[in-house]
Amino acid sequence: MQARRADPTLVRQNHFKKMLQSQRQIGLWTGLRSTMIAEMLSHVSGMDWFVIDMEHSPNDFEDVLLQLQVSQLGGAEPVVRVPWAEPVVVKRVLDLGAQSLIFPLINSPEQAKLAVEATRYPGLGGVRGVVSIGRMNNYGAQSPHYYQEAAAQICNIMQIETMEAVDNIEAIAAVDGVDALFVGPSDLSASMGFIGQPRHPEVRAVIEKAFSRILATGKAAGFLTANKEDDFGSLHQIS
Repeated sequence: MQARRADPTLVRQNHFKKMLQSQRQIGLWTGLRSTMIAEMLSHVSGMDWFVIDMEHSPNDFEDVLLQLQVSQLGGAEPVVRVPWAEPVVVKRVLDLGAQSLIFPLINSPEQAKLAVEATRYPGLGGVRGVVSIGRMNNYGAQSPHYYQEAAAQICNIMQIETMEAVDNIEAIAAVDGVDALFVGPSDLSASMGFIGQPRHPEVRAVIEKAFSRILATGKAAGFLTANKEDDFGSLHQIS
């Protein structure tokens, strides 16, 4: 009996993005450049997502490609944290087939808007460069409809990592195309004068208030923690 294959002309659906609005999503970070770790996390860990980190790890484009290839048929969504909201980097990561991105150090709605525009094509609200055949459109099998459908399946997560960003939470969340705001405790604690102390009481108080403000906008809120007891009591969160 021949195995049934998925229709190659259908754009991959981003279930992680869809589920952000209905239930809590649990995941973790990896910067190990390992396809076996990525495969394990996606297929057997029970996680909802995991981050392929390009900001604070040696992951480069080839590493990202290989980890996407082994993980995108699994149950945990591979989320790529780009090193910066730079359009060429974002374009290349998306062309590799990534559909969920974390943008570090987004401090203003203007920066959030530029990040989103890097994920969208010209004429559809963005500046993303167009390539005819690539992994992102299944090597042309999804052309031309991929270009119209891509944005709906791309999840854009903005990291809130400074007090300036905290002050601008509502404005950042209001930017069209922003799906979630993710608080980064390490950089935030540094911006508050408590470098290396992400669990300082003043930092935790800011995070808790920030979390409530994000959720009040209707967008998903996330945070990074190594402590199981950290829970701000919402289903609409990524952690």
